[in-house]
Amino acid sequence: MFVGFDYGTSNCAMAYVHNGQARLIPLYGSNTFAHSTLYACERSFIAEAVWQQLPQGEDKLLFAKSRSALLSQSRAGKQEHSIANVRDGLFFGQDAIDHYIAAPSEGYFIKSPKSFLGASGLRQQSVDFFEDVVAAMMLNVKIRAEEHLGQTITQAVIGRPVNFQGINAQHSNQQAQDILTAAGKRVGFREIEFLFEPLAAGFDFETRLTENKRVLVVDIGGGTTDCSMVLMGPAHIQQLDRAQDFLGHTGERVGGNDFDIQFAQKLLMPEFGINSPLSTGLPMPIMPFVNAMAINDIGAQTDFYDMKTTQLLEKLSRETTEPLLLNRFIKMREGKHNFAVVREAEGGKIALSTQSNCAIDLGFIESNLAPVCAAQDFAEVSTQLLQKISALITEAVAQAEAQPDIVYLTGGSAKSPLIQRVIRSLFGEQIAVVDGDHFGSVAAGLGVWAGRVFR
Repeated sequence: MFVGFDYGTSNCAMAYVHNGQARLIPLYGSNTFAHSTLYACERSFIAEAVWQQLPQGEDKLLFAKSRSALLSQSRAGKQEHSIANVRDGLFFGQDAIDHYIAAPSEGYFIKSPKSFLGASGLRQQSVDFFEDVVAAMMLNVKIRAEEHLGQTITQAVIGRPVNFQGINAQHSNQQAQDILTAAGKRVGFREIEFLFEPLAAGFDFETRLTENKRVLVVDIGGGTTDCSMVLMGPAHIQQLDRAQDFLGHTGERVGGNDFDIQFAQKLLMPEFGINSPLSTGLPMPIMPFVNAMAINDIGAQTDFYDMKTTQLLEKLSRETTEPLLLNRFIKMREGKHNFAVVREAEGGKIALSTQSNCAIDLGFIESNLAPVCAAQDFAEVSTQLLQKISALITEAVAQAEAQPDIVYLTGGSAKSPLIQRVIRSLFGEQIAVVDGDHFGSVAAGLGVWAGRVFR
């Protein structure tokens, strides 16, 4: 059986074709989405979970050889946690978030691993790790989908952004796609095709067009913004080779997560001492605070938890004129609460899309700590990100050498009124702007395409 698989930065979803229409597959009860999160009681459990489900043969032997140290650690970990199967020590989606919040320093938590797949300078050990993380998350979604469908899924069209990472894009894109392919093969996808996510979102929309149109698809997801100008409509929809219909593509790693991180850095970190003057007369170094909130940057996270940062914070504790604020920051670091702070920033971002201000509950750091943030302040600190998105849209139109007839707006972050203002500033009221299914259109479009390439 074939599916479309949206392995997203924020959420994962699968779609299949039934009676000619793409349908999202319920994964958790009636919920068709799973947060792109994983919590492991032991990091080694991730590798063993992948190894367990590999069929007997050379691939399983090679995998065991390359992960031998982790598999040995996993055996000891199972004894320590008194579990017989590592899957009892792995949690996904909302379960992963709940376990992380309950015990942030006791396990291993990863959010939005897709953000890291194109990172420059990854060593083979890191590539292996991300293959295992992606495979474990894919397997969780695949098993749940198969239970609902009552069939084994062997073919998948997987979505990918135009660019995973801005630096050395060609190498970055190949590395990320190779990781996704390796993970997909290990969980049982015998055939895998890839499709740009904005095009997938557009294909779902195309099924509802009755006239041929130039459609600018703007897909603003959790990790990336992708734009594609595509010829769509009845004259194009049945063609398997759509290369001549694609008039322009742009994409960059800027998405909803970046707005969350910017919110946390600029509006929340002042409560942790980022602006505190030092007794030496020098300003507070900002990099520890920036790195703490940059949860989608593997290098920043490594630096944040490095011993050099420990030593720097000890020095700053003696020099800061506001020790209570810096102590909050140190407490957050010791408890590994930086992911939770960014998660609260995300909630604040969502709240400010419909109200002028909101309080951010940081009571897990300190009782009654709830700074109030204003929508206007969030808009101001988001200016640079909005300019990047505007530039991507403008470049896609320039490549097409034509204005769109319709702007199709999709992706979880596209609901933001800040994004809506950018679109209207570029196109005014003359061009129709259509809001798609902000979370489901990519998966549905991947399902549509899977029905064409695997039929």
